[in-house]
Amino acid sequence: MNDLKHLAIIMDGNRRWAKRHALSVSIGHRKGADAIDEVAEFCINRGIKFLTLYAFSTENWHREKSEVDFLMKLFDEFLDSKRVKFIDNEIKFETIGDLSAFNQNLQDKIAEVKAQTSKFTKLTMILAVNYGSRDEITRACKKLIAKNAEISETTINSALDSAEFGDVDLLIRTGGEQRLSNFLLWQASYAELHFSDTLWPDFRASELEIIVENYKKIDRKFGR
Repeated sequence: MNDLKHLAIIMDGNRRWAKRHALSVSIGHRKGADAIDEVAEFCINRGIKFLTLYAFSTENWHREKSEVDFLMKLFDEFLDSKRVKFIDNEIKFETIGDLSAFNQNLQDKIAEVKAQTSKFTKLTMILAVNYGSRDEITRACKKLIAKNAEISETTINSALDSAEFGDVDLLIRTGGEQRLSNFLLWQASYAELHFSDTLWPDFRASELEIIVENYKKIDRKFGR
């Protein structure tokens, strides 16, 4: 039976969920943010140590300015509203992606929540924000070049944003699309993939339970 240490999710479908319910896109994104709690609780109860969530990609800056502005506001509110839950549930908060694109207040708040939760070990929740896998790999190579370090699979792996979290075991995308969208391409090289038709705001622990149980039964070959 396969161990599940690192779960990654592309949280897709917020906008389509809002359209389906004749609601604003902003409400769809809020519902999507709320759906994270149930998944995090599931991970803690099942002993999953790392949960990486695709929250905002490097390509998302090309959306309508009003939507991008709202997403930045929602991220700020998310940090405020979830901080107590992180602490109460002993969840360590981390991010991957280039944070330099965010305003200083948001960067400071991210650093503050990371510091407040740094000692927790029940679950590490990693938000991928201003994240793109190609950008991450490029930045990793630039770090190594700047240090005049050898470029190898091992050194690149150690220079990635996600180095301390390890490879992904299971990657789920909600919303019915079947692509990776520049998410954890290196880390998910041998991950098992599952594509769910459920829009992210409707994704529940009951569906995740079925996906995880099926994952445990897969004969993982890792290319061998």
